[in-house]
Amino acid sequence: MKSWKTSKLKRLAKALLSFKTEAEMLAFLRDVATLEELESLSSRWDVVLELNKGTSYRDIAKKTGVSTATITRISHWLKHGEGGYRSALKQLK
Repeated sequence: MKSWKTSKLKRLAKALLSFKTEAEMLAFLRDVATLEELESLSSRWDVVLELNKGTSYRDIAKKTGVSTATITRISHWLKHGEGGYRSALKQLK
């Protein structure tokens, strides 16, 4: 299987790491993604925050509008993924 850590993804990661302020990051995100993509990413992060609080899948679905199937996938990656969600949660504490 081809690695998901492609050179173009690494270039994007470097660009994201270059921002110093929330305003700069928001401007970049708006330029690089559609409103629908930004909404989807934001909703997924809301799911992570709710899962981290121990909220039930059904309550998360009601609150966020995200399907329970997607919530299940996000929960899997939160528990068994690369550690990115956990790292971000730790950084926010």
